[in-house]
This record gives sequence, C-alpha cells and structure tokens, in this order.
Amino acid sequence: MNRRMTSRSVSLTSTFLLLAAGGAAACDRGSKYHDEGFYCADANGVIVDEDLCDDNHYHSSGGLYPYYIWHSPSYGRGYSVGSRLPSGGSRFAYNDKASRSSFGLPSSGKIGNGTIKTSVVGKGGSGSSSSGKKSGS
Repeated sequence: MNRRMTSRSVSLTSTFLLLAAGGAAACDRGSKYHDEGFYCADANGVIVDEDLCDDNHYHSSGGLYPYYIWHSPSYGRGYSVGSRLPSGGSRFAYNDKASRSSFGLPSSGKIGNGTIKTSVVGKGGSGSSSSGKKSGS
C-alpha cells in the first residue's frame, strides 16, 4: 500500500510541474521583454557604415548628419551596408544619448551594425519612432 501512495504522489508531482511549466510558458509569450536589432542607416532605412553613427567621431565636427540608429525586434544580424532594412522599424538620431541609454546601448560612440540587445523592455514601435520622425522632418 505504501508503494501506491508513493507512485501516486510522484505522478501528481510530475503532473503539477508540467502544468506549472506550461502556465509559465503561456505567461512568457505576453512578456514585455524581447530582443532588439540595431543598425546605422539613413532616413530611408538604407544601411550605412556604422562609423557614420559614431557621435564621438562625427559629432565633434559640429556638422549635422542625417543618420539614425534604426531598431526593431525583427532586425537580425546579417544585413549589409547598402541594403534597405525591412519595414516596421523605428529610429532615433545617432547622437540621441537618452534613446541610446533607454535601449541599454552605450550613450555615445559607435554601435556595430547588427547589434542585438536582449531583454529590451517594451520598446519596439514605441515613442522613439515619433522622435526620430520629428528629427527627420
């Protein structure tokens, strides 16, 4: 009789763990955290050399450069200079320190094309898109 109780308790424990894991996975789908890809590109989303988004190099010259850091959860690695980024991304000015920091990027300097930041909190398509559009008008 003792064996039956042990196997039943193991069975219930296994079932509970599977249900708990499934519940956690279901909750995770709605998570506000995601990966975000970043590229240096012009106002049209055409990728340019990442050095053009290095505010330590270009900002010091005092010139205004129409380059942006484009980002999206759908941007992976592998897009090359000269190619157009897929639609649906957002952008901010390459020298916008606050936007850089909000994504966990260095507040200044070069950001490599294809940089992926993990665990970005709810930024895809947020207000940074509108600030980028204002600066491009």
